Amino acid sequence: MVIAAVVAAGMWMFVQRELDFREELETRPLPEGLHPIVGQKTEELAGLAAKQGIRIEVTDGFRSHDEQDQLFAQGRTTYGPVVTHARGGQSYHNYGLAIDYAIRTTDGRLVWDTGYDGNGNGKSDWFEVADIAKELGFEWGGDWSGFKDYPHLQMTFGLSTSELDAGWRPEDTDKYEVMAGKSE
Repeated sequence: MVIAAVVAAGMWMFVQRELDFREELETRPLPEGLHPIVGQKTEELAGLAAKQGIRIEVTDGFRSHDEQDQLFAQGRTTYGPVVTHARGGQSYHNYGLAIDYAIRTTDGRLVWDTGYDGNGNGKSDWFEVADIAKELGFEWGGDWSGFKDYPHLQMTFGLSTSELDAGWRPEDTDKYEVMAGKSE
């Protein structure tokens, strides 16, 4: 009888904590800027690329849902080429977990040419940067099987955009601890 009461009390506490957490998720505001870990890893990326003789420039980071919808309209209902397949809320940019980059040439121009070899080592600077980024924990849009988004880097922390939209944040995951250097 005592064991059953202890088990029941434990289950009730677990369920109550879960319900409280679910309620909290619904009230969490959307991020309004780049996540601190993504910002830190972006700075590390720029520094490591510079050591390879490659200068990168972040051309886009956090985007609001409205900004994302405007980009989605490009090439569809507004002038310009299609640059994204994600509507507002469907991009990791909308949660501060993605950046876009370009390569800065020695004469100061920004290029998106994936064949550019400004450091003269016989390798594409673009792919060298992507390799460094992946070592830092970024996923690279150039690895996607469908639409290749070469300028795009993101850190998902194992979360889908649907989960992020529902209120989940990187801090709710085990991957956050690893990326923050708090766990092995």
